[in-house]
Amino acid sequence: MPSMRSEVPPFEVMTVLDRVARLRASGRDVISLCAGEPAGGAPSDVNRAAAELHAAGTPFGYTPALGIAPLREALAGHYRRWYGLDVDPRRFAITTGSSGGFLLAFLAAFDHGDAVALARPGYPAYRNILSSLGCRVVDLDCGPEVRFQPTVEQVAAEHARSPLRGLILASPANPTGTMVTRDELAALTAWCAEHDVLLVSDEIYHGVTYAGSRGVSALEFGDGALVVSSFSKYWGMTGWRLGWLVLPPGLVEAVDALAGNLALCPPAPAQHAALEAFTQASYAECDAALEGFAEARRLLLGAHDRLGWGVAAPADGAFYYYADLGPQLDRYADSSAYAAALLDATGVALTPGTDFDAANGHRTVRISFAAGPGAIAEAIERILDFQG
Repeated sequence: MPSMRSEVPPFEVMTVLDRVARLRASGRDVISLCAGEPAGGAPSDVNRAAAELHAAGTPFGYTPALGIAPLREALAGHYRRWYGLDVDPRRFAITTGSSGGFLLAFLAAFDHGDAVALARPGYPAYRNILSSLGCRVVDLDCGPEVRFQPTVEQVAAEHARSPLRGLILASPANPTGTMVTRDELAALTAWCAEHDVLLVSDEIYHGVTYAGSRGVSALEFGDGALVVSSFSKYWGMTGWRLGWLVLPPGLVEAVDALAGNLALCPPAPAQHAALEAFTQASYAECDAALEGFAEARRLLLGAHDRLGWGVAAPADGAFYYYADLGPQLDRYADSSAYAAALLDATGVALTPGTDFDAANGHRTVRISFAAGPGAIAEAIERILDFQG
């Protein structure tokens, strides 16, 4: 029989993706807007390096558990470039995607029964990994009145009721795309440091932003936060399964030990090819892709009134449009029923909000505009025809 810790719900996005694959295999024309997967893929320099490494017959054996030294040093250079920070390369842990990073981080930092707070709506894997490890998940109800982001007041109130051990913050966030300001992040970081609460800062979508700043790192306010990031979003390297942690000094040895036991090492070919993610050409290519995301975002925001939906998150960053279905719920039982009917009738695949918000997700959907403006423009017209 399955263990009790395995009793977590499946990730709805992956269920929808499976349905998309089956429809496409049957010959259906499907526009998939359910996954946060940049359509352009990895930068050309990364693809070229991977091809050259394989053509040369490079023997890819195990690497150090926390990743190869050149890649950790390259990441330190990236933090100097983007944030003006000097981070010791030994504090970086290369992981099997950010998903592997979250598992390592939670195992190293939290014990069974520890209370960890997170925003609702939010990325479901936070909750599900924490739950499987026996942690107590504390929901912070973050609606439009707080721009879908936790506040110091909310966190402090929960901590007063029952002490917290951790706080997960995502900026830009999934599914809403909202970001905290520099002052808000500074205040949350300071509160966590003062109350011995570990801030886990999900910075996976840094670089995919639309207001000038690439994102503010929690590391800009001290060494106490644990940062999670990835090559999947800005660099478009989803299937390469490569992410990283920036660890507080006191957690480096613990994560090293866990990483060596759980996965031995991150994918070796991906690590070596990822060194080329930090070339000038790669940065330029990724910034050009960002222009496509921005145009797709503009199309969606501009179509809000025509779609006739309810309140939508402002989408400061990432590539998601998260909205209440509003009057459409008069015709469908919930967002899952709406999304299923839309996919069957039009071939447009969205993600129902139930994955992201157990309380209100039955009213919402998430559209990923990572597929680009062409796909979004066509999808909007199909949705409008579907809604009549």
